[in-house]
Amino acid sequence: MVKRKGLNYGYIQQGEIELPDFRKVKLPPQIKRWKRIWKGPQLMHFNRLLYLLVFVNILVFIWGAGQSWWWSNGAFNLPLISNLAVLNIASAILIRQQLVINGLFKIATSAPLSWPLSVRRLLGKVYHFGGIHVGGALMGTLWYVFFLVALNLHYFNGIGKVSLLNVSIPYLVTGILILMMIMAKPNIRAKYHDNFELMHRFGGWTSLILFWIHTLVFIHESKGELAFSTALISAIGFWCLLAITVSVVLPWLRLKKVRVEIDTPSSHVALAKFNYGVTPFAGSSTALSRDPLREWHSFANIPSPHEDGFRLTISRAGDWTGKFIDDKPEYVWVKGIPTAGVGNIDQLFKKVVWVATGSGIGPCLPHLLSQETPSRLVWATRNPRKTYGDQLVDEILEVQPSAIIWDTDAHGKPDLVKLAYLAYQESDAEAVICISNKKLTWQVVYGMESRNIPAYGAIWDS
Repeated sequence: MVKRKGLNYGYIQQGEIELPDFRKVKLPPQIKRWKRIWKGPQLMHFNRLLYLLVFVNILVFIWGAGQSWWWSNGAFNLPLISNLAVLNIASAILIRQQLVINGLFKIATSAPLSWPLSVRRLLGKVYHFGGIHVGGALMGTLWYVFFLVALNLHYFNGIGKVSLLNVSIPYLVTGILILMMIMAKPNIRAKYHDNFELMHRFGGWTSLILFWIHTLVFIHESKGELAFSTALISAIGFWCLLAITVSVVLPWLRLKKVRVEIDTPSSHVALAKFNYGVTPFAGSSTALSRDPLREWHSFANIPSPHEDGFRLTISRAGDWTGKFIDDKPEYVWVKGIPTAGVGNIDQLFKKVVWVATGSGIGPCLPHLLSQETPSRLVWATRNPRKTYGDQLVDEILEVQPSAIIWDTDAHGKPDLVKLAYLAYQESDAEAVICISNKKLTWQVVYGMESRNIPAYGAIWDS
């Protein structure tokens, strides 16, 4: 069992040593109010990307109206309107593709440490790419509604060649897209998460099939004197749909049922161990399911240096995780490839502070074990050894002898902002990365960013 000497605070098995006194931790003043606006949730990088995509689409619409792109010679430009709808929807889907995500992180984290911190700090926001997903889905749906209205005006006014089939399918697609957007609203999604997931999976597949049918019908009716094959391969919509289809299918081609070894040091947590020929990189996650057509949950991978396979820490946080801990299944389903997450950005900094609560230690652990980026750990959790077991705690202390491990059973909930700042100041780190629940993550991230300290944490956008 690991013991530590000469520390001012922390957690050890044989009693406790002095913990930080919050009254002695003085936070630096926050930056000016007008600068703090850019650090708040309304203007975080996720929303900036969303707003940018919306703004660009509005500009295109206004400019196009001035140039008579949408209506000329007594008819709407149906192909152009359709292409803009599909391009936006394609951007929403492709930005979520695992290979694309890993590529974005690879590019962002390739910046050398000699680059100015201001540049590396900005590159660290790469995980906010979800703003493109939301913005693309929103604007793609609005463009498609515009297309539906224009198509109906053509049909009912006898403009061009528009069949009943051509005008009917978009109603079904529009209905599905609107339902998916409604289910994706944060409050509805949180309350009916299982229904949200089913709607996005089966609604997405259904709308994709309908998109294909309608695209083929639309191209056939609007090809003019061109051969159908020529018109098809000349259509932007065809190539967008092909890219979307490949993106959707790829993860399912890697669907497999794998064996898992589960240890439950307490009724609160399961430590799941996998070794099926995949050793993921630190900062990645794997999606698990016990019913692949219904429900998937992603967890941060914990690869160990010089060992094949990986582990996951799964805390009791709902029906699915509760049943997983209680049932201890021998097999689960996995799909796709390990996908980069927020923790991957530690490569951009010379030294970081990891702030975790509870099973948030899981995403931090592979980085702590690899020691590729020097770090300092702050971990607040219920009785660490009782909850997670001696082996895991000792493993952490072996590589993080100066970690601040706060036992919330013994000392109550700490002020994580002050603890994070204390560790940041003492360790001379360049950034803080927080892995916790939504409320605490934002408290720490904003608490640091509002004092001009680079800070990062999950944004629950997927």
